[in-house]
Amino acid sequence: MLELRIAGRDFAQPVLGGIATKVDPGDRICLLGPSGIGKTTLLNAIAGLDSKVPANAIIGREEIGVGYLFQEHRLLPWRSLRANIQLVGVSAPEAEEYLVGVGLAGYGHYLPDQISLGMARRAALARCLAIKPQLLLLDEPFASLDPVMAGELRQLIVAILEANPAMAMICVTHDGGDATTLANRLWYLDGKPAQLQWDGAVEEAGLVENLLETLRNPERTDQRQRFGY
Repeated sequence: MLELRIAGRDFAQPVLGGIATKVDPGDRICLLGPSGIGKTTLLNAIAGLDSKVPANAIIGREEIGVGYLFQEHRLLPWRSLRANIQLVGVSAPEAEEYLVGVGLAGYGHYLPDQISLGMARRAALARCLAIKPQLLLLDEPFASLDPVMAGELRQLIVAILEANPAMAMICVTHDGGDATTLANRLWYLDGKPAQLQWDGAVEEAGLVENLLETLRNPERTDQRQRFGY
């Protein structure tokens, strides 16, 4: 699906180092790492939103549809939810169907500031799905949501992925629990400049937190040996 050959990215000082990996259909990747390390920078590069990263650094992107759920919902405040979804080229009835699919039946005529943040995120997710993406990018989709709203959105994303087994996902998060729920693969970004310190399958959900503890405390090499990392 995608092959990443990013040589690096800097903003006056190096942020990303070399990133070389692949994304295959059906990959559910959670991207973790310290705050400010460059996770969103990497996601933007993959999406093609960073003009400083050459197009040939992300091989295959032009052949697939990419849906991007930003940290901010980015719905136009003067347009209804239905009209926001229609902006990607679907009809009004189709827009309503996508709203139904994310649990917003009957809300198509509402403006974004008339609904909660969690509902706005779901509407933005509906807009992503309306382009029928092969790759879904999520940048901290549960940030600033209360536990109930976060849980509802998390389960909605799980259901969407299960209904679309060939769809790939890359989700930036700080929460190892998200990886346990959503991921079959884990990326861990760290270093100066940042590189993927871990790129591997999530084979046993119970090991995710142990792996993250090791990655967040690299001096604890005894844990790597104990858990076989």
